[in-house]
This record gives sequence, C-alpha cells and structure tokens, in this order.
Amino acid sequence: MTVSEGTRQAGEINPVVVQAMKELGIDISNQKSKILTEDMIRNAAVRVNMGCMDKESCPSLFIHNILECGIEEPKGKPLVKVREIRDEIEQRVRQLAADLVKSSEQPKL
Repeated sequence: MTVSEGTRQAGEINPVVVQAMKELGIDISNQKSKILTEDMIRNAAVRVNMGCMDKESCPSLFIHNILECGIEEPKGKPLVKVREIRDEIEQRVRQLAADLVKSSEQPKL
C-alpha cells in the first residue's frame, strides 16, 4: 500500500498537478491532503521524502531511515514544469520499486 502525507494540510490539490496527472489517465481531483502521523511512520516499510517546502517542518528532521529525493515543489510552477516534476517522480518511484524487488531477491546468509 502507498500512502502520501505531509506535515501540513493543504486546502486543495494543486489544479495544475491534477491536470498533469489527468494527462496520464490518473484522476486525483478527489484526493485530499493528509497529515503525517506517528502510526504511519512506524508502520511504513520504506519512508521517502520527496522534498520540503518548509524547512522547519520537513519530515526528514524527525524521521530516521528516510530516503531523500529532493524533488522540486510544483506549487506555482507552469504546467510544463509540473510535467517534468511528475515524470521525475515516476522515474524515481519505478527505480525504488526495482531496487526493493532486487534487494528482496538477494540470498540471505
């Protein structure tokens, strides 16, 4: 299961992001922003921080064993840039999934 949260709740999903995702046939228009909880952190097999808009409440400040991606924030960006960010996220998620599969196939000594 994949869960996406942040340290601050947004009022709405960025409409430019909704448009960029819809271009790929993915409708996120009904999604709501969610707040990160201790249970979510504790129960996560892998913790990934895409990037931080607000350095004071960045998850990497209080979560150990986190993969940092440093993805640029799409807020306020034009559609062409949001597409680039979307595609970078897809590439990184695919690579992470491949790495996880590969590491699970390693023989245990």
